[in-house]
Amino acid sequence: MHIWPLPKIEILPFSEIEETRPVALVTSGPAWEAVKERLSLPVIWQTEVSEATQAYWRTFTASDTWPVGQRPEVIYAVGGGLAADAGKYLAALRGLPLVCLPTALSVDAYFTWASGIRQDGTVIYVESKPPERLIIDLEVVAAAPTSLRAAGICDVLSIATGCWDWEFAESKGKNPPGMTYVPYIAQTARAILQGALDCAEAAGRGDPQGLKALLDCLALEVQLCNQIGHARPEEGSEHYFAYAVENRTGSGWPHGDLVGPGILLMARYQGQDTAPLQKALEACHIKLDRIPPEVEAQTLRELPDYVEHHNFPYGISHEIGKLNHEI
Repeated sequence: MHIWPLPKIEILPFSEIEETRPVALVTSGPAWEAVKERLSLPVIWQTEVSEATQAYWRTFTASDTWPVGQRPEVIYAVGGGLAADAGKYLAALRGLPLVCLPTALSVDAYFTWASGIRQDGTVIYVESKPPERLIIDLEVVAAAPTSLRAAGICDVLSIATGCWDWEFAESKGKNPPGMTYVPYIAQTARAILQGALDCAEAAGRGDPQGLKALLDCLALEVQLCNQIGHARPEEGSEHYFAYAVENRTGSGWPHGDLVGPGILLMARYQGQDTAPLQKALEACHIKLDRIPPEVEAQTLRELPDYVEHHNFPYGISHEIGKLNHEI
């Protein structure tokens, strides 16, 4: 069994980064424009990623990718989750170290060993690698667009619905081998969830201590899943809804705009009190009303078939058609 580590996490102004190795830069346009004046990197190759597919990412690994006579010695991923996932994928295939510079705490992808790709109408995770270094400039994060600044809280608040699904599946005898419900792991996950609820307001307004607390919650959530070898404590029906609804909204929406509404919808089906979750989501400026009602309704109708088709671990989404709860 291999237990993946977290990256080395450094809280450091981007202006203090010292890099002498030739750099391959993976970024997104708006993120790079926001921070490029703070960075002095010896960039010899740069790309702006626009989609999350293996076929697209593999175009960066062709033999003629790098400039003639030059070869990067390190990859920097600057921006959001898409840049991080693409950077991890490229670094793994090229056998190069990776430094990740988030411009917002928008997802947990900065910490993980896998890259999320879109395939056959859903999201799957392929093994890549965690960054060797994850550098957080709290001033940069605080200056991010408010709806992105702390949107990574969705990947912690999803513990509420993910753990419920995990325990529910155990009661039905539906957890596969290797995913048996472990009460103390679920209890640990729910303690991390409480930490996110507690820091939401401060993180949402860009307070340094609040952002550091959210950073801690994200790191703890990821390492907990690393320890047990799966993501059941934090990924359940709320993420399945997000993957499904993206087929109707189109790609390119921020992760939180899809997962945030999914948390509230699935928690209601589960019979949970959604008030604390909604308060935290609103404090972090997650857009909860962006999905058109007709798109939401159609996605919910199709969700049981969708999760069965993609063989997702069992949860409340498998039984929505049997329920009469009003949402």
